[in-house]
Amino acid sequence: MRAFEFSSPISTERLVIRSITLSDHDVDDLHAQQSDPDLTTYMLYEPRDRATVMEKIVEWTASEVLAESGDYLQLAIELADALPPVARDAAATTAVAPPVRRPVMIGTLYFKIESAEDSAAEIGWALHPNFQGMGYAREATTALMDVAFGELDLHRVFATLDPRNDDSVKLCLALGMRHEAHHVEDMWFKGAWADTGIYAILDREWAALRR
Repeated sequence: MRAFEFSSPISTERLVIRSITLSDHDVDDLHAQQSDPDLTTYMLYEPRDRATVMEKIVEWTASEVLAESGDYLQLAIELADALPPVARDAAATTAVAPPVRRPVMIGTLYFKIESAEDSAAEIGWALHPNFQGMGYAREATTALMDVAFGELDLHRVFATLDPRNDDSVKLCLALGMRHEAHHVEDMWFKGAWADTGIYAILDREWAALRR
């Protein structure tokens, strides 16, 4: 693999993939996403309050260089013109002004170098329920996979997910990923044993799909 610094946004037909900031809009949008219990059903964390979201943003933006095993990016998926969702806990406790259309962080992308030596990385995604089912996740992940197999020159990219998450399974298959493994009750997850699914694709397979 080659080292890569995420220094400028990636633009697609409808989206911008960029760094997450501590701006009020970014914090509000990410809080709306990560406080939603529907979205966090299959996530490793419980719904987060606004203060925790701000702490996570500080953690995620400490480095934006991918060079060694364990390096990772957490990126914003931004839609240029949308109505921002309201966080569940904020809506329940305070009066919220009617939303105004603006650029909105509709979701996030996660990308981690699993092994620099083996040129392998993990990809993950999360999209607020208001923006699911419109092809945004596929559009964003495709752009990031192009970088993974292009600028980063990786050999393999994989996704680890809960097999009950039908939307993520469908996205993996739409991206051309192969179902490589189903680990049965390998994780104690939110009070019960849960399975893990592994989907992956190689550089040559991605290149064939993108021709």
